[in-house]
Amino acid sequence: MQSFQHVLKPALAAIAMALAAATGAIAQGFPTKPVRMVVPYPPGGPTDIVARLVANKLSEHTGQQFVIDNRPGAGGNIGAEAVARAPADGYTLVVATTAHAINPSLFKAMTYNVLKDFAPVSQLTAGPLVVVANPSLPARNLKELIALAKAKPGELSFASSGNGQSTHLSAELFNTMAGIKMTHVPYKGSAPALTDVMGGQASVMFDTMLSAMPFVKTGKLKAFAVTSATRSPAAPDLPTVAESGLPGYEAIAWNGLLAPAGTPKDVVAKLSAELKRTLDLPEIKDRFAAQGFTAAWSAPDRFGVFLQSEVDKWAKVVKASGATLD
Repeated sequence: MQSFQHVLKPALAAIAMALAAATGAIAQGFPTKPVRMVVPYPPGGPTDIVARLVANKLSEHTGQQFVIDNRPGAGGNIGAEAVARAPADGYTLVVATTAHAINPSLFKAMTYNVLKDFAPVSQLTAGPLVVVANPSLPARNLKELIALAKAKPGELSFASSGNGQSTHLSAELFNTMAGIKMTHVPYKGSAPALTDVMGGQASVMFDTMLSAMPFVKTGKLKAFAVTSATRSPAAPDLPTVAESGLPGYEAIAWNGLLAPAGTPKDVVAKLSAELKRTLDLPEIKDRFAAQGFTAAWSAPDRFGVFLQSEVDKWAKVVKASGATLD
């Protein structure tokens, strides 16, 4: 028996070393074929724009095509589920957003687990939303908006780009912290929502700077504040919500890259390194900054911790708002 173990242990060790070497070799050569980046939203939106900028640079750096595959629907769940079920080899990835941290609390039946079915690769961007209103609304700043909402409970409304999106829950967080009740009006995207705010059918909206600021600059909307903890370089004159009477308020919209759970760590590390190289480029930082985003690379383990904290944070907001979707 001892002699058998004497032979078996070195053999098992040799197999383990061979497997480790093989995995390393796979990662070293990765990618050897096109990589599919699933964007779970329609073309042309903020997430799609970010994904295409990143994919183009990754294609240049690696010599392999990073192909965008738009799979919209169900608040980002359709695209995410497709990637959760894909082979764990690094060749199918999903561009996740704040909505993917919100959905576990919002949807009654989820077909995947964002914390268990994915391997975090890196955060890509972070950026505030901006609180905008119809210019005729009789409030000149956020304090006056809160006072107006308290004087007319339920009469003011806020538009969103859809149930469960950051544009919805950031306003619900504002409602809760300010002790007010503005009525939610969901739309299918930012464009129709902003159109109705400009037309006076909805009072305010918490939207991405990319979508909203062009209308602020032309005077079709007025901006009250940004939702980040610090002011945005894209609009340094705008105060934060926290500065404007709600200390501790913070809500950011972010994008990040996830691979299926079980993807080899060396492959995840290679992807993460290529993303760092891409997000460190001045031209990428400048393109993101022009859209109100900050390039936000993070190591896989750190992105995993961030994702958990976002799931926990938005679960409380969803519970307080009473929002739910089937």
